[in-house]
Amino acid sequence: MPAFDDSTTRHVLTPSSLNRLVRDLLGDALPQVWIEGELSNVARPASGHVYFTLKDSSAQVRCAMFRMKAAALRFRPVDGMQVMVRAKVGLYEPRGEFQLVAEYMEPSGEGALQREFEQLKARLNAEGLFEASRKRALPRYARRIGVITSATGAAVRDVLSVLARRWPLAHVEILPVPVQGREAPPAIVAMLGKASACTRYDVLLLTRGGGSLEDLWAFNEETVARAIHASAVPVISAVGHEIDFSIADFVADLRAPTPSAAAELLVPDAVAIDRHLRQLQQRLVTVQRRQLQARSQRLDHALARLQAQRPQARLQRDRERLQHLRLRLATLLREQQHLRKARLQRLHSGLLAQHPRVRLPLLTRRLAEQDQRLRRAIAQALERRQTALRHAGRALHAISPLATLDRGYAILFDSNGKVLRSVQSAPPGSVLRARLADGELGLRVEQNTPAERRE
Repeated sequence: MPAFDDSTTRHVLTPSSLNRLVRDLLGDALPQVWIEGELSNVARPASGHVYFTLKDSSAQVRCAMFRMKAAALRFRPVDGMQVMVRAKVGLYEPRGEFQLVAEYMEPSGEGALQREFEQLKARLNAEGLFEASRKRALPRYARRIGVITSATGAAVRDVLSVLARRWPLAHVEILPVPVQGREAPPAIVAMLGKASACTRYDVLLLTRGGGSLEDLWAFNEETVARAIHASAVPVISAVGHEIDFSIADFVADLRAPTPSAAAELLVPDAVAIDRHLRQLQQRLVTVQRRQLQARSQRLDHALARLQAQRPQARLQRDRERLQHLRLRLATLLREQQHLRKARLQRLHSGLLAQHPRVRLPLLTRRLAEQDQRLRRAIAQALERRQTALRHAGRALHAISPLATLDRGYAILFDSNGKVLRSVQSAPPGSVLRARLADGELGLRVEQNTPAERRE
């Protein structure tokens, strides 16, 4: 009999049962975890499953995401991408390999931005910046519209196209700002403040085209939200596509799903207004026709009553007067109709005259004329100042000591370089310098003879 035998107390496991036991222990201890790391060895076979390795600087773990979960991904995972994964911890039993079964995956940056977005949204909402009671109505007929956007983006082209088509009477000014990157938020805040302070615009449109959450992040900055809230001018926000929402959308007085939709909300439809005016004109003509018929009927009744009473002379006078009044009424109605039609035509012509195709050549010619006038004025002013400068030069030269020297005079200096004004300052033996027009002379005084004073 062997010296040691514990076969009665052993619990012997097979590899399968051991792996199953470890799998259950892991699943119970860590039912679900969030893990962040870098993707590597990403593989997507025909089955639709996604296999990859999640690693950091010192470790890695194998992961699998099955077809149903992988089909819901909003991005394509590639090697080197930093992601956050929600997964179940498990063990692949056939090979005894530790692995994660991924349920959900998102890029790390987007998830962080989304959390920051939700936190800022909740905080500003608590402060009342989203309250419907503080939102202002847009003007029905905006005359001056400031569009705060990139001057080179597709959004500004869509906005200008819709505004020109629907309401060419509106004066639209592009207020260019960067709409993406680190420099975008302070530029947008500064432009909102400037546009609000100048009291030039009836409404402001803050817009840009679509993009990722990172691309649109400038419109989720708290400084931009507070600048919109502080604006003295109503602000309409149209950021991204219809499914995109930004903090600017919630703070603005009105949110539009797209830049084109914002342009349609900003101005009325000129075609619809023209159609409405024509309907009003038709209603006016109909009312006038009915009034004319009613008055004609009253006149016919009055004529019948007069004929029944047989006052021949009075009847004839009244008949003539009635005919005269009828002619005047018909003439007056025609004149009023012509006047209203002419006024409608003038309004229509005025609307067409404000079209950019008409105004642009006029403004171009006016700019060219003003440019020519400015150039002529500059040339004339320059010539006048050159003439004045020449006169001043000649006058200055006339009183210059150098001009006096040219006439044969000289200036005497003593040994200290001071101008000699009296013979008393130069006793015999003094050394002097004489300044002439073409140079200097060194002199020595031989005698000193003061001039006689005149009484």
